[in-house]
Amino acid sequence: MDVLQLMDEWGPEKVVCVSDRRTGMKGVLVIDNTARGMGKGGTRMSPSVTVAEIARLARVMTWKWAGVDLFFGGAKAGIVFDPSSPGKEAALRAFARKLSNEVPREYVLGLDMGLTERDAAIVQDELSDRGAMMGAPAQLGGLPYDELGVTGFGVAEVADELIAQRRSSSAGKRIAIQGFGAVGAAAARRFAELGAVVVAVSSVHGALVDPDGLDVTRLLDLRASFGDLAVKEYGPVQALGAELRASCDVLVPAAMQDVIDADLAGELDTTLVVEGANLPTSVAAQEVLAARGITVVPDFIANAGGVVAAAFGMDARYSPFPVNPETVLDAVSSKLRANAAHIVVEARNRGTTTHVAARELAQERVLAAMKLRGRVA
Repeated sequence: MDVLQLMDEWGPEKVVCVSDRRTGMKGVLVIDNTARGMGKGGTRMSPSVTVAEIARLARVMTWKWAGVDLFFGGAKAGIVFDPSSPGKEAALRAFARKLSNEVPREYVLGLDMGLTERDAAIVQDELSDRGAMMGAPAQLGGLPYDELGVTGFGVAEVADELIAQRRSSSAGKRIAIQGFGAVGAAAARRFAELGAVVVAVSSVHGALVDPDGLDVTRLLDLRASFGDLAVKEYGPVQALGAELRASCDVLVPAAMQDVIDADLAGELDTTLVVEGANLPTSVAAQEVLAARGITVVPDFIANAGGVVAAAFGMDARYSPFPVNPETVLDAVSSKLRANAAHIVVEARNRGTTTHVAARELAQERVLAAMKLRGRVA
């Protein structure tokens, strides 16, 4: 595609495509907008990564940082490679080397789909810089996001806050979660701690639906042993999509983008959608859900636990003192709860969807920074 077609009044400011013939690695870095700070965002590895996909996600990061009012810029990176390949480490090291001009001066990598805490350690080793990538293991002074489950934890905290705003409690509420990876699993754990009943989960291998509730502890134990196969090990699975159509009080799409269109939005049997994944609903779906009275917490508000944690990591990346995980979780909870409640009120006051209200608020903050820096008149 023509990269120039990706550019608008917000960005991207820089698109860097790299490749390595020896490993077969191809990759892209998109720095979208740095008016509020240097580029910071996750790096994903998948055989299907495209420039357009990464640009789209980098824009989400611009709004996400501004939405939580933290001073970093939107950026994202992607590596076209199979994360299950034995050549993963070599490809990752090649990717890091190729971006040594940008990392960590202009962009700091984070964890996303296909990468783990060990991969963060590898990038730090390749560039001989603890500040090159966030999410490294605690043994290397990092803040282990996946182990803490900060994003999924934040998703559950957001749901709990909006339930409380309705003068109710999460205890006994039915939760359906699409995806049982790092975000979905952590969300399920926190929902169970809050007394909610998880009635559906899914992975690429199928969906589990039980109106009486699934055994979250058993599911988490199975995930520790079998990964994505946990759902099949738990019991008979249904076709994917059953988890989205399950009757529930809270639906958490926490897998991939573009999973809920306008037609499916008209079928959902829920009162609250909390977007754990990036870009899971279409604009048309958001309008349908709003018309049906179903509250939606936008992705860059609901799943911002990772960026709050990343801000702690960025602040401490060269410090010899470890970050206190409890401090991080407390900050994720307070920041995301307040933001989610604020966006629901803003949407009501502006007479629009929560997505539009949240994006307008983020854009106002980014535009103000662009004006102060003299980037726009």
